[in-house]
Amino acid sequence: MTGITDQMVADAPRFEEVAEKVYSLLKDTIFIAHNVSFDYSFLKSHLKQSGYELNSKKLCTVRLSRKIFPGLPSYSLGRLCHSLGITITERHRAGGDCEATVQLFQQLIKNDREQHISKSLLRNSKEAILPPNVPKAHFDQLPYTPGVYYFHNEKGKVVYVGKANNIRYRVNSHFSNNSQGRQKQHFMQHVHSISYQCCGTELMACILESTEIKKRWPVFNSSQKRWEDVYGIYCYEDQNGYKRLAIDKNRKGLNPVSTFHYIVDGHALLRKLIREFELCPKLCFLQKDPGPCDGIADGHCRGACTGKETQEAYNSRLEKAIASLREAPSFAIIDKGLNGTDQSCILVIEGKFYGMGYLEDGTQIRDIETLKDYLTQYRENSFIRNLVLGYAARYPEKITWFPAPPAL
Repeated sequence: MTGITDQMVADAPRFEEVAEKVYSLLKDTIFIAHNVSFDYSFLKSHLKQSGYELNSKKLCTVRLSRKIFPGLPSYSLGRLCHSLGITITERHRAGGDCEATVQLFQQLIKNDREQHISKSLLRNSKEAILPPNVPKAHFDQLPYTPGVYYFHNEKGKVVYVGKANNIRYRVNSHFSNNSQGRQKQHFMQHVHSISYQCCGTELMACILESTEIKKRWPVFNSSQKRWEDVYGIYCYEDQNGYKRLAIDKNRKGLNPVSTFHYIVDGHALLRKLIREFELCPKLCFLQKDPGPCDGIADGHCRGACTGKETQEAYNSRLEKAIASLREAPSFAIIDKGLNGTDQSCILVIEGKFYGMGYLEDGTQIRDIETLKDYLTQYRENSFIRNLVLGYAARYPEKITWFPAPPAL
């Protein structure tokens, strides 16, 4: 892209050899660049590695151009200069791009009728740290509430989804540091707009974030972008008529009795069922050696693996074990709402997350079917299920059970 070869820079000095000179040129000055955070972050980082701390005021010619020359088709340096009649020589080379930026800044000064440049230099201005393509108005409208925020690219597609207990603080934190990471700078250049959705609680924000990541698959989100339930416990009947439980990878068309992400969780669950329902570890594939059944010695196995126990008796207990996995509670988490006159509600039916929404004060919660009318249903995943069940265990005072427990 630049035309620079290894031979051209073979005799060039290392950065630490010129760091002092670079620092002396830049200290006590205003640092100006097209997408200033990108250039400044790398320069600041390398100067720091050489023992120099650069703390300059900054001006971004991308953001200034959007304010002073609104309505242009593009604000990339090349297209912007073409629109303004500025000729760039040696494009994508330090000298050529720098000279073009100088001429661009001269035109910005000449046409800055509303004093945008001086306003950007004010101490409380965030113009220099914001992504170059996002209007400051998008940040100014962000609320101080829990919720989910969305970063969109130039075409409006969501490229990142995040959750926050305080949307404004969290969004600003993305851009308030001068991280030199290439991924961070690449990310900033692709953000063109910000939207958000308020939630009553941080728990609701976590749930909404997870469903949105699964739905939209944003390019800059890395967590939760995977099939979480990798393994399942399956039931089948062997040639001798005994029902068996086996762990295998989830496959389309098969109906597991339980699912989990880590295989060790499946082993732990099987051991629990073996103890509680006196199942055979050999028939559950937890013992694969040809020796005597460990379950008989431990008192868990009644001899199904040796034919001592009948198929009917063993299969009956195994069915009860499977049924126990499906006997999960139904409940609602009632918490604070959005406007002070409502309450948030998260509904779990038989251990699985159903949906969430808001109830006006005074709404009578009689049964699950009535409650569903007030809620939005969401697709469940194991992350949400574990999140909600864990929250319910920590805050029992916020739980409404269905059916209600008997009065003492």
